[in-house]
Parts: sequence; C-alpha cells; structure tokens
Amino acid sequence: MAAAVQRGTMGPLVGAIDQGTSSSRFLVFNANTAELLSHHQVELKQKFPKEGWVEQDAKEILQSVYECVEKTCEKLKQLNIDINNIKGIGISNQRETTVVWDKTTGEPLYDAIVWLDLRTQSTVDKLLKKIPGHDKSFFKGKTGLPLTTYFSAVKVRWLMDNVEEVRQAVKEERALFGTIDSWLIWSLTGGKDGGVHCTDVTNACRTMLFNIHTLDWDAELCKFFGVPKGILPEVRSSSEIYGPMKISPSLIAGALSGVPISGCLGDQSAALVGQMCFKTGQAKNTYGTGCFLLCNTGHKPALSEHGLLTTVAYKMGRDQPACYALEGSVAIAGAVVRWLRDNLGIANSSKEVEMIAAEVGSSHGCYFVPAFSGLYAPYWEPTARGIICGLTQFTNKKHIAYAALEAVCFQAREILDAMNKDCGIPLSQLQVDGGMTNNKILMQLQADILCIPVVKPSMPETSALGAAMAAGAAEGVGVWSLNPDDLTAVTCERFEPQISSEESESRYAKWKKAVRKSMGWETSEPHTGGETSIFCSLPLGFFVMSSLLMLIGAKYISGKA
Repeated sequence: MAAAVQRGTMGPLVGAIDQGTSSSRFLVFNANTAELLSHHQVELKQKFPKEGWVEQDAKEILQSVYECVEKTCEKLKQLNIDINNIKGIGISNQRETTVVWDKTTGEPLYDAIVWLDLRTQSTVDKLLKKIPGHDKSFFKGKTGLPLTTYFSAVKVRWLMDNVEEVRQAVKEERALFGTIDSWLIWSLTGGKDGGVHCTDVTNACRTMLFNIHTLDWDAELCKFFGVPKGILPEVRSSSEIYGPMKISPSLIAGALSGVPISGCLGDQSAALVGQMCFKTGQAKNTYGTGCFLLCNTGHKPALSEHGLLTTVAYKMGRDQPACYALEGSVAIAGAVVRWLRDNLGIANSSKEVEMIAAEVGSSHGCYFVPAFSGLYAPYWEPTARGIICGLTQFTNKKHIAYAALEAVCFQAREILDAMNKDCGIPLSQLQVDGGMTNNKILMQLQADILCIPVVKPSMPETSALGAAMAAGAAEGVGVWSLNPDDLTAVTCERFEPQISSEESESRYAKWKKAVRKSMGWETSEPHTGGETSIFCSLPLGFFVMSSLLMLIGAKYISGKA
C-alpha cells in the first residue's frame, strides 16, 4: 500500500461510520478497489437498569464516532495518505434503537432504547387491544412487520407515556425522534445549529410508522401509535448528499469539515449492498450482536408466510426505485459470546470462546437456546427465555461454549428454512459477514448444520463497505462504481459441510425440542414493575452456575474431582 501511495496511484477515498450495538468504527476505503486502508474502533457500554431493559447513552455513541474519526485520520496521516482525498462519508447503523432529543439544546431527553429492549411488551399488549382480533400482523400489509417490542414506534410511545421530559418536549414542539442514523446525521451536520434531521428508507421502514409502498410516513400509523409527524425525520434515499460534515478545525479530523455525508443504510441493508447482492434471489447472513438473513426480492415487496419480515433493502438515489428484501432476524448471536464472557466468566474474549470450544469439538448433548429477549423470527414469541439443557456430570464450560456457538448456527438454520419456503428456491450457498465470521469453528459449524457451503468475504465488515459504496456512488460525489467486477480487493473463503445430512438433521431436531421448552416461561406482563414468574425473574446465569456447582459437588463426593 505504501508503494502505491508513493507512486501517486491512490484513488479517491470514501469513509464509513459503522455504528453498531457493541461498538462504533470509522473506516476508510479506496473507492477504486474497495481496499480497506485504515480504521479505528471503540467498544460501547450497554446499560441494563431492569430485567429486559437495554439502554445506551446517545451522547457516548456520538462521542465514540468522533473519536473513531479522529483516530482513523491520525492513522491515515502516519501512512502518508492524504485525508483530503476523502470525498464522501456513509453511515451504517444499528436499526430500531430509538433516541428522542431536544432540538434547542441538542441534548438527548432519555437514554437510547436499544432494539433488544423488552420494556414495551405492556405497550404492545395495550395497542393489540385496539386491533380487531388482537392480530399482531394487522399492519403487515403496510409495514411488512408484526406488532412487537422490536420496532421503534412502540419505543417512542413508551417514552411519551413514561418520561415527563419527553412528553413536555413533544408538547412544546422541541422534540426530535430518530433512529441512530438520524441522531448522527443531525449531530454531525451542525446539531442545534442547523443540523439536518433526516433518515433513509431502510431505517424508516423499521419504525412501524412507514408505508413500504408509498415510501413515506403513514398518517394512519402515526395516529394509531399516537406519534406526531412533526417529530419524525425527513425520509431520503440511501445514496444522496444529506449535508456537509461540521468538525472542529482544531482536530486532525477537522480536515473532513465540508465533506458530504452522502450514504445511509441500516446495518443489515448495508451488509446486503456490501456483499453485492443486487440481483433478485441473492442473500447474505450477518453475524453481529444478533443474526440477520436478508434475501433480495427485487422491486416489489414480498410478504412472508413463514415468520419473516418484509423490509426495504436499499434505494440508491432519489430517482431510483426501491429494492426490497425478506429478512429473518435473530436477537442473540454475538451477544451470547459477550454474555459468556461478562456474565459467567467462562472466557476472557471471543477468541478464547473459540479456543475452548475447539478443544472439545462437541457439545456432548448440551443445547443452549439464548432467548434472552424472547424469540424473534420465525416465532416472534416474547414469552420465551434462555435455557441450557442436556446437562450431565460430564458437562463442563467448554461444552457450554460449544453449545453457544452451535446455537447461533441453529438459529440461522431456522431462518434459512423459512426463507427457502417463502422464496421457493433453496439457497445453494450462504454468503456471510460480520465480526463473528472470524471464528472458523463457527463457520464450519454453520456449513455442517445448513448442509450447504458457507462463503465468507476477505473483509468481513461488509456493513461499512456497503455504507461506503452508497456514499461514493451518490450524485454529486460519483467516485464509486457499483459493478461488483470493479471491486478487486474483495476475495472469499469457502467452508464446505463435513458431516452427513443425517447427523445434521438429528442435531437440529434436538435443538428444535429445546426451543419448544424455552417458550412460555414469562407468565405475566414483563418489565413494568409488576410481578413475574420466578423463572422469569431469575437470570439464566443463576441456573447455569447452580447446575455446574451441583456437577462439581457430585464429582467431589464420588471421589472423581
């Protein structure tokens, strides 16, 4: 790379802010080759103030983005790469996570409520009572989504019902609502001093306030949820100039002031674009905090009959048609590894989880259903809770680590099966991306459990690549070709199935049995301060550690310790 810089062959550059649930990143790509030149990452804290509640500090998220931009620019200067060659900046973001802020002060009025949060189950129950037959799919024809705790409209409704500062700001027309992309764009383009309040179609369609056919906010939906249109951002395409960056000139990154923010995609749509899934029938699966399988269905939305969501995949320009996708969403994937690390202390890092799982090479009959936030696709079952079953005196932490990785793969199998039924043509291979794909044990397990090859790109963080592609291809920037053949830096690694289909089906059948046992644990309206069943109120870690202690005690008593 250094030689290329010295020869002056380095082309125009594009930056990407990749704001996820667990961390923020800023990455810079060569627009001619898609080569990743430099990046910086900052891990984020999550707050769990009550059982089922998941929050983040919106100001911490914003500050982490500033830090990532500054550090990446420092690294580029050390590589003798001119940051003035950055021609556009794209944003990829965690979806559904909800922020309401004061447009006069620029301050968030409450912590961001994360997409995983379950506090709104009572809000969902109240809203369902207003719907004929209490049908959670009542608005699916307009939104492509079932009425669940997952989407932003119920989070906004909860904030207006329960937070006085939000209620007052809405009444006085000071409040602005947005998913994380809107909060970042508004803040990075000036904030209270002229910041642009907008979102793109891929984020708007995850609110339940957006009509996926008209591609705009829907008056009937806004009335049903009681959300005033005045707090909503303007809906734009995924690839156009929204506004210029405004960064202090005293910082190294100040050189980026005036660079347009010109691309925006929800993280899963960004990964679909980054995997170049531009043709109908192409699909990708992203392994991050959660697990998300998207299949491009072309210019017409296809409604699922098997528990999947209909979502806007992308709209590459103001005058371009929208493309749609079917999506299978799993709440807990990488989050289960973080849980093993932070809650149980089984390992100190994701790499260590991979290592101890590799040591045993099997779960030895142990099955883990990480339904920490209920079950998402294809069940949409909020009463489910996490369980570990099949424990024996032989079971140890290594088997639990292996079972956790296997659980991610089984969940992906469930949504892939649903996708194959809806599409009618089974996928012959699965394109994968996301941080977890660095785990080779996981990737081989996934190929074994799916019985089809798994194909991983050389640069797994394709969400950032997709955001960069959208930004670089925008009208007025025009430095990026969306022709896959032009992206010479992207190569792939392939994992082939190594077990028989009979063994795969046997293990999958046991997993399905465990899933059925995970359902129905929640016995009353959760997370509102009321009573819940004892099984709900005690964390899964309690049961796991109790079981392990009993096993250790049994070994000691029998003289085998």
